[in-house]
Amino acid sequence: MKAELEKLVDLQVTDTNIRRLKRSIESSQERRASLEQEFEQHAFSIREIQKRRDDLNAERAENEKHIAENKTYLERADRNLKHAQNQKEYETAMREIDGLQKQVGVHEAKVVELMAAAEEVETELSSRAEEISTLDSKRDEALAAFEAQIDNDRAELETETSKRESVFVTLPAQLAGVYNRLAQRSRDGIAVAEVINGSCTACNMSLRPQMNVEVKKGNQIITCENCSRILYIAAPKEAEAAAS
Repeated sequence: MKAELEKLVDLQVTDTNIRRLKRSIESSQERRASLEQEFEQHAFSIREIQKRRDDLNAERAENEKHIAENKTYLERADRNLKHAQNQKEYETAMREIDGLQKQVGVHEAKVVELMAAAEEVETELSSRAEEISTLDSKRDEALAAFEAQIDNDRAELETETSKRESVFVTLPAQLAGVYNRLAQRSRDGIAVAEVINGSCTACNMSLRPQMNVEVKKGNQIITCENCSRILYIAAPKEAEAAAS
């Protein structure tokens, strides 16, 4: 019976690992999308900063264009002033010069403001220069590592499934049926539970002293009185290995 109990424990370890691997594989697309989204958020924040810089530069160029245009108009107005034939033409030219000078002043002040804002943005971009330059490569590396892990999970799942089949066929039919029924009934797939400090680790219920003794002997299949799972106590070496 000890040999059969050891097989059940081994089967439970294998089934638990199979469940873990299946969850990993089944959720791989969602987790990959989450990983891509994480990098996309970084890329988006960088693009936003770069767009802000480009918008500031474009607005600065537009203001500089207006300054150049107004200075051209100022030259024309200055010529008109010099060639004024009467008081009305003189006053008209003066008003035009005054208005144009004010517009130039407004645009020049705006250019200074935009240059300061653009400098702040450039400083922010410089502080993130390494992140910007390595973002694509880091994304590719992370996705490649993720795909490699999923490939490993698929390979391990195949190995563990074969191992399960080889162990399962050696169990007596009645015991195999009990194991399957318990595993299918529990949400966590646990049919075989370890006893630690006199308690079932599946439901945390304390065992009666005599039951604890019988489980420790391992001469028969004993189930938890509370959750019906098959109980076992790991040998000292096995317990140390599990802990490590």
